[in-house]
Amino acid sequence: MHANPQTFISTAWIATVIVWLIGAFATKPTARRQPAESRWLDIGEAWMAALLLFRDRLRFGPLAWRFAPNTRSLVWLGAALTIAGLIVAISARLFLGGNWSGTVTIKKGHTLVRRGPYALVRHPIYSGILLAILGTALAIGEVRALMGASLIFLILAHKMNLEERFMTEQFGASYLEYRHQVKALIPFVW
Repeated sequence: MHANPQTFISTAWIATVIVWLIGAFATKPTARRQPAESRWLDIGEAWMAALLLFRDRLRFGPLAWRFAPNTRSLVWLGAALTIAGLIVAISARLFLGGNWSGTVTIKKGHTLVRRGPYALVRHPIYSGILLAILGTALAIGEVRALMGASLIFLILAHKMNLEERFMTEQFGASYLEYRHQVKALIPFVW
């Protein structure tokens, strides 16, 4: 019996959602949150992206066109990237601890975390999710997956910009120094 890379991908995403849901109960109270309309826009775009990535019913017309060949090695590469990205995201989530939120927030008693993956990039959860989404898109190999990955990138770019503003307002010179020393998403690059 051959292992199915799609099963590994699905299982990794489900495990990540479970970790996120469990972690939501261990966060500090919120002091400040991104505006509701901004949150709802992010949530709506995330649902559209998830549908594009994970609903085979959307495999029609141009959405089903392939951007990558459907080879076993490429699908396994996509699965490996997905799992690696989700490991990075979960690790970063654990280092963030009670400061974490699914939306852009400042928590009561919020601390500036600069250890673990946060010593390499300022937004390691986003880095991990982007790597995982790119891996999933590569494994699917269809235009619909690229569209879903693009939506996720737009959501995370929006959240990252808002988070940068919140953190600068909260931590001032400490955060500006951190920004100067540590890249946003890709270590030593960007």
